[in-house]
Amino acid sequence: MPNTKSAAKRLRQNQAQRTRNRAVKSELRTLCKRVREAISAGDAAKAETDLRTATKKLDRAGARKVIHANSAARIKSRLSAQIKTLKAKKPAT
Repeated sequence: MPNTKSAAKRLRQNQAQRTRNRAVKSELRTLCKRVREAISAGDAAKAETDLRTATKKLDRAGARKVIHANSAARIKSRLSAQIKTLKAKKPAT
């Protein structure tokens, strides 16, 4: 338990931030999962649109320090590489 008013306030702020950060991280995992599912289904168009949404959210989370900026960049890079590989295997008609 906090002993001072400022410590009590920090506890309240930390709890609120933790809740917010958990929601953002959960959403990021869901968005990345959607991209991977589209890739495994072989749907490059859907994967690209989902990647655009995921990229936007990843950049925002990295800028707000919810996740490390380099971690966001790494995830984006890996997903886009998987889409590129999918497109190379299956030429667009």
